[in-house]
Amino acid sequence: MEIAWWRSAVIYQVYVRSFADGNGDGTGDLAGVRARLRYLADLGVDALWFSPWYPSPMADGGYDVADYRDIDPAYGTLEQAERLIAEARDVGLRTIVDIVPNHVSDQHAWFQAALDAPPGSPARQRFWFRPGRGPGGAEPPNDWSSIFGGPAWTRTKNADGTPGEWYLHLFAPEQPDLNWTHPLVWHEHEQVLRFWFDRGAAGVRIDSAGLLAKHADLPDVDPAHAPGQHVHTDRDEVHDIYRSWRRLADGYPEPRALIGEIWLPDLERLARYLRPGELHTVFNFDFLVCPWEPDRLRASIERSLHFHDQVDAPATWVLSNHDVTRPVTRYGRADTSFAFETKRAGTASDLTLGLRRARAAALLMLALPGSAYVYQGEELGLPEVEDIAPDRIQDPMHFRSGGVDPGRDGSRVPIPWSGAAPPYGFGATGDTWLPQPTTWADLTVEAQQRDPASTLRLYRAALRIRKGEPAFGDGALTWLDAPPDVLAFRRGEDVACVVNLSAGPVALPQHEEVLLASADLDDGRLGSDAAVWLRLTTTDNGWSTR
Repeated sequence: MEIAWWRSAVIYQVYVRSFADGNGDGTGDLAGVRARLRYLADLGVDALWFSPWYPSPMADGGYDVADYRDIDPAYGTLEQAERLIAEARDVGLRTIVDIVPNHVSDQHAWFQAALDAPPGSPARQRFWFRPGRGPGGAEPPNDWSSIFGGPAWTRTKNADGTPGEWYLHLFAPEQPDLNWTHPLVWHEHEQVLRFWFDRGAAGVRIDSAGLLAKHADLPDVDPAHAPGQHVHTDRDEVHDIYRSWRRLADGYPEPRALIGEIWLPDLERLARYLRPGELHTVFNFDFLVCPWEPDRLRASIERSLHFHDQVDAPATWVLSNHDVTRPVTRYGRADTSFAFETKRAGTASDLTLGLRRARAAALLMLALPGSAYVYQGEELGLPEVEDIAPDRIQDPMHFRSGGVDPGRDGSRVPIPWSGAAPPYGFGATGDTWLPQPTTWADLTVEAQQRDPASTLRLYRAALRIRKGEPAFGDGALTWLDAPPDVLAFRRGEDVACVVNLSAGPVALPQHEEVLLASADLDDGRLGSDAAVWLRLTTTDNGWSTR
């Protein structure tokens, strides 16, 4: 019998490098995570998603993988990973590992062999090597751009030092794209899935899942392309890969979950990845990038639920991850949406307002039908770190944009655990791999555990209630006819979530109990930018449904 735990799970993203340091070298590691498993279990999440922990030159924070069957020495050993998976399961936490099938590191054995081989050789056919255009092949094979900025092609050198072929990389040059028309690429990834599933991983998060299939002729981008016919994004052929993976995942006694990272504005196209026999869930980026505006939020929620219902898949809800600006900072800005294209250094943010909204957004997210994701530090209300010194910045998005994009390092700063100054109990004996602010003493786990009004205590209470209330998790949602600029909906028979996005306090519907509020009520009224969970008076709640 299928155990569909992913339909209502709360999944915590562990960015290992920044979670906890077990050996004092300033970099997070598996020993640090193992030492904090009780913290994660007490938080109340159901599963842990680990960002890539494989051997990597770290050209892109570990998403340039050199070996999928090992652990980077900076993090520990394969044996430690196996113990971590088992120990996490012992305290009720499943493990999801990150798979990066679109590309590998330029240090991967396959790519090194391709560089050593001549044009047209079998070793090069596992990637996208092509001659250049123009006189002497000096121009890239097509007009594709890298997602990180600049061209998506880098030219090689022949053994005699002369310019050689070009190779495709939709991300950094250190991340050559794999050719998914090659049978060895299919076989290798299926073996990697089995490798981790056999070691107890309960699922995989699939990085850049919509990019694997490319047009075989590698033509220039056609702006007027039909749906499913973009040269390298969301092509129809990619679904064959995930149908194969689903058969593999379903072959285990407890079926393994397939979770896709797919940035698509078209939710109808996104839902295609969730058809029977394909992925189990996909990240809901439409909700993540949505501004803190009532009409936009409601529309995003309704669209998400509609298209997920069409394929009988659970919606997922996420506020942040290791790539995007943290909610406390984002929600404190004049523009509360998120887009990579508009991210700029020096954008003003009211962090007090941002934290108030982020706490309300957490209760909204955790009350919605389906599963939810919490990125490490979100439960502490950490802001984005926006003053990292130029010589400490590591993210390639910053460098390939010519410094226009501030990069993603600000969301990856190590977690503060205790104490009044860096490294805040992170475990480092000196400096951490990214510098921590000197203003985080009140945001440490230690400080927030003592404060009943802290964001950590709010998350713990919310996750405890969510787990104990049958109405939450997977299921239906019924909207309530609320005042203007207020989102209100019922889950089950008598549990409601009310979110006030108006400029002033609002009265609440008749209720028997306040289960949890993101901010103190004002004479029984819910203040602006706040959320509350209620147990309604079932006979007459004062607000009609619609």
